[in-house]
Amino acid sequence: MASSSPLLTISISIFIIFAILSTVAHSSTIGVNYISRLLDIQDRERAPASVQLSAAYGVLNRFIPSHSSSFDFQIISKERCGGESCFVISNHPSSGQRRTPEVLISGVTGVELLAGLHWYLKNWCGAHISWNKTGVQLSSVPKSGSLPLVQDAGVLIQRPIPWNYYQNAVTPSYSSAWWDWERWEKEIDWMALQGINLPLAFTGQEAIWQKVFQNFNISSSDLDDFFGGPAFLAWSRMGNLHRWGGPLPQSWLDQQLILQKKILARMYDLGMTPVLPAFSGNVPAALVHVFPSAKIERLGNWFTVGSDPRWCCTYLLDATDPLFTELGRAFVRQQLKEYGRSGHIYNSDTFDENTPPTDDPEYISSLGAAIFKGMQSGDDDAVWLMQALLHSVPIGRMVVLDLFAEVKPVWTTSEQCMLHNFAGNIEMYGLLDAVGSGPIEARVEQNPVVYDLMSEMAFQHNKIDVKAWIDLYSTRRYGVFVPSMQDAWNILYHTVYNCTDGAPYGRPLPRRNFLRDTPNSYDKPHLWYATSEVIPALELFIKSGDELLESNTYRYDLVDLTRQVLAKYANQLFLDVIEAYRINDAHTVKRQSQKFLDLVNDMDTLLACHEGFLLGPWLESAKQLAQDKEQEIQFEWNARTQITMWFDNTEVEASLLRDYGNKYWSGLLRDYYGPRAAIYFKFLIESLEKGEGFGLKNWRREWIKLTNDWQNSRKLFPVESVGDALNISRWLYNKYLQDPGTYDQ
Repeated sequence: MASSSPLLTISISIFIIFAILSTVAHSSTIGVNYISRLLDIQDRERAPASVQLSAAYGVLNRFIPSHSSSFDFQIISKERCGGESCFVISNHPSSGQRRTPEVLISGVTGVELLAGLHWYLKNWCGAHISWNKTGVQLSSVPKSGSLPLVQDAGVLIQRPIPWNYYQNAVTPSYSSAWWDWERWEKEIDWMALQGINLPLAFTGQEAIWQKVFQNFNISSSDLDDFFGGPAFLAWSRMGNLHRWGGPLPQSWLDQQLILQKKILARMYDLGMTPVLPAFSGNVPAALVHVFPSAKIERLGNWFTVGSDPRWCCTYLLDATDPLFTELGRAFVRQQLKEYGRSGHIYNSDTFDENTPPTDDPEYISSLGAAIFKGMQSGDDDAVWLMQALLHSVPIGRMVVLDLFAEVKPVWTTSEQCMLHNFAGNIEMYGLLDAVGSGPIEARVEQNPVVYDLMSEMAFQHNKIDVKAWIDLYSTRRYGVFVPSMQDAWNILYHTVYNCTDGAPYGRPLPRRNFLRDTPNSYDKPHLWYATSEVIPALELFIKSGDELLESNTYRYDLVDLTRQVLAKYANQLFLDVIEAYRINDAHTVKRQSQKFLDLVNDMDTLLACHEGFLLGPWLESAKQLAQDKEQEIQFEWNARTQITMWFDNTEVEASLLRDYGNKYWSGLLRDYYGPRAAIYFKFLIESLEKGEGFGLKNWRREWIKLTNDWQNSRKLFPVESVGDALNISRWLYNKYLQDPGTYDQ
């Protein structure tokens, strides 16, 4: 459904845990009974124990091969767990003997086995598990043969609720648009270790739609206008746009379908329940001509400049038209035919950022009923997972995601959900106290502290003491206890990770800083903490560097924190420039703007020190999926456009979504943000020196051309890090932050 903010649900990777909602006790009983029946069906249809064991051992061997013989896995029934999903950690019967397993982990599914492995490594060995880019710490794990024992009775950990959901509809574009199987395998391994058992699985659906629409006399060339490009598929799927970044090559469709089958196979092997897409009502324009009597309405503009019909104003099939259920049924059945099975849970949101043709509740209700009818006619056991509650869907057949509930919950009686990141931006941000209050989960490869706590809450039944948890975090994160780092993380807990208003952004060099039409109307960048309170944390990080320099997790956090502090200082520098312009102080404008540009280049040097902050891998992964030179150019343009202009523009009108997907990446700051800022400052200085108004139109034309040229550029960027993170962080601290007068917050 449409959100109150038009961009609210443009978000990157989202973990969510949720509960079934209902408004009356009777309905709740019916709903719970149906979901219990669905869980029974899923249990019966799950992969055989031998398959799940094999998949779990595969993850173990890839994740910590040095200890592959130290752990033994066993699939057990829910009855052994008190009727719920659980894992049990116990000392292996043969532990103590040479070259035999030391720890036995039992679980209901392969996911529970691996969540149990994570729990043991975290709580008995002091390990920290995150994405590769943000750092994994296993150095604290004792050598094989010396693993710590658990209590004799073992440890049983139950799930408080049955499902742990991951991602949302735009994650496939903002995070995983260019992933190959090697990267997907790592992600699925990570999901299982985090206890995720209900992941969204949207890859490859365009190939399914191509086959479905062909049966309705829609040609492949007709679909060229319907599907977006590889980096914009999320929004063509939601009916926000069409063709932008396209057309999709047939080889892309074929490759993605093959990839999806691998993804689903591995998820099923581990005992997961992938969430598949369902028909929402959005249809190709060609359907209007093929079915002239069908009730099809054209939706309004979604952020194009001037309602450009090449990209905007998609088509929606009326829910009362018989064709609606036919297409819904055909899509679900085609997926079942291709994949051989489903987990019976489907996701569909018709008005995700789109405005309905009418606000009549009866219209929305009939649409919901039609969407569910399409699902159910293709799969008798279908359950609809979405972001809003529709009473036209039978009780027990809908699961509601209360996104952003860590800040603004809609359903106060539900288990909590979390929308942690918008558009894949890189920003230190979180509300740890909310995370620690109940089972919640949420972007990929950022803010590891938030995701570490969230994965734990998937198996916690009560609120935890977050202060005590933070006190242990730095030791697990870096593999050694350093008192100054514990102090640093306590500062971050009370500042950066205490954003209670849900508005962290705070972008690196955001459009509000550069792209306002008049230099006299700038808001102060949002900051939910005082920079002066965070500087001491950075000082403690730098002080601890000699002890932790060999730690990759430390280097990531050091670069991230230094970047965070300098970014907020950059905001202040920019406001200084604007204030000087207002009072006609050309000298200060020149001095402060040059300092700002120097800072941008220095931050680029800092970010180059860690592979987690590089532009190169994003662009190279896009090109590596191409089959020929033409595709390589198209895919790279998609990748570059998403993180800069995003959508369409004219010579003097920028995209309304410009910078929405911005990133703190080395290469992007020096090659794009810096030159773009220089153009803006040039026009400010010219305005003062000539005594004329700001050259708005010429400024727009120049920076838009710069952006379009950058989108079309083929310049290469490094894919490996360079530089000493500690030395560069220390140098930047001394250059910009040592004097308290350099910041005023």
